[in-house]
Amino acid sequence: MSLSDPFCVDRHRDEFLALVDNHVDILFANEEEIMSLYQVENFDEALQHVRGHCRVAALTRSEKGSVIVSGDEVHVVDAEPVDHVVDTTGAGDAFAAGFLKGLVDNADIARAARLGGICAAEVISHLGARSEVPLGQLVANKLN
Repeated sequence: MSLSDPFCVDRHRDEFLALVDNHVDILFANEEEIMSLYQVENFDEALQHVRGHCRVAALTRSEKGSVIVSGDEVHVVDAEPVDHVVDTTGAGDAFAAGFLKGLVDNADIARAARLGGICAAEVISHLGARSEVPLGQLVANKLN
């Protein structure tokens, strides 16, 4: 599940909390969304709140990269370098797609987060939410 945007979280907080607590295996959220969900002032507090409420929380932090929480594990993954951010539309979806592809391919969650970061970095480097290069090729080049 993706929290989608802070407005949705603010408007439907109780429902989102119930979903995360009872039905969500993998939660995707950016820093603002997860802080809004738990009504806290900083990311570290939100991180502590989400811990244990779903199997995996994949939390993106723009240029700070991502933090993945799974049980007692916490993985901090650096952002993939980008020369110039042009348009962030689709970055979260690209991250989620890369992350899920990594999990499907049996990557550990830190590597899955790296794959998500590579995909998101490509999308934000140009106008529009679609990749301009084949992502499989891009990932293979970056990881080898």
